[in-house]
Amino acid sequence: MPLVAHIPLPTFEYLHKRGENVLELGQALQQDIRELHVGFLNMMPDSALVVTERQFMRLVGSSNQIAQLFVHPFTIPGLPRGAEAQAYIDKYYLPFEQLKSEGLDALIISGANVANPILEQEPFWKALFEIIDWAAEHVTSVLCSCLATHALAKAIHGIDRKRLPEKRWGVYPHRIAPIDHPLLRDINTRFDVPHSRYNGVSRAQMEAAGMKILADSAQSGVHLAVSPDQFRVVYFQGHPEYDRNSLLKEYKREVSRFVAGERDDYPTHVENYFSPEAAEIVDAYEAIVHACLKQKSTVPPFPEKQIEPFLDNTWLDTGKSIVNNWLGMVYRLTHTDRTISFAEGVDPNNPLGIKTEN
Repeated sequence: MPLVAHIPLPTFEYLHKRGENVLELGQALQQDIRELHVGFLNMMPDSALVVTERQFMRLVGSSNQIAQLFVHPFTIPGLPRGAEAQAYIDKYYLPFEQLKSEGLDALIISGANVANPILEQEPFWKALFEIIDWAAEHVTSVLCSCLATHALAKAIHGIDRKRLPEKRWGVYPHRIAPIDHPLLRDINTRFDVPHSRYNGVSRAQMEAAGMKILADSAQSGVHLAVSPDQFRVVYFQGHPEYDRNSLLKEYKREVSRFVAGERDDYPTHVENYFSPEAAEIVDAYEAIVHACLKQKSTVPPFPEKQIEPFLDNTWLDTGKSIVNNWLGMVYRLTHTDRTISFAEGVDPNNPLGIKTEN
């Protein structure tokens, strides 16, 4: 069912032009279809603010639930912003106080860039903790991405994420757990997910806190997990929202840092991402960079457009399916007045009645 363009957010027009189902507010108000209101807390830095907004809007908009989907973007203080990004936020994003007053059915929290080894030292931590605390009582379910997963694991379960030996950077195969969970309904038993992170929360840490692991990888660790009650919090450590070229842009940024002398080593290939044709272009450009730096000549632009046609997206369909299933859980457990619905005899610690195989 459609996203509803209820505010003049440019992302709605962007998605509409690319074939996504976006409904004008006037049309939506004429239809007798249930609404779901999803908050989107965007904590990404300026350079990724709008792109991340579009990526998560696309995931939500692909849902097949019989509902009109209102997505309410907002952010929090404590995140450094340039003038252009702040102007965009002031124009299109909503105050959290307004969303608290009006209510939300569900909440998505994006990742963020951090500067401190301990999350509690981040300037946005207090504001984020207040939102987490509010959501625990007023939102049916929270879906977290990457850094947000680590933040909620810390805030709710006291789990400290651990620094990885090296950056986990690539596209990795994952398998689902042998559990009958609504999030896993009708998805591939094996699927890819991009990861891009220096830190992680391990399977052992999650299981010790009572979390349920739904999908993990021998190479990249846990991607998908849920809170002990099976639905209140959904944790992503990977990035199923990524575009085909998202990791390429990250690689380009690291190459630029090397050229500028901001890092000593040339970045290695993003794991399991470059096709043979793409790798050939990437390696040829690396040789050119080294030659130009040695000769102290101008380094030519990174060949992004030449590489892109040789990249594959092997994760988006499964990501859409999982988010669709998540919205289905929210739809099932939320009244139209946005209070959680528990039928008589339903166990509040396992409201979905999930059975785990022994």
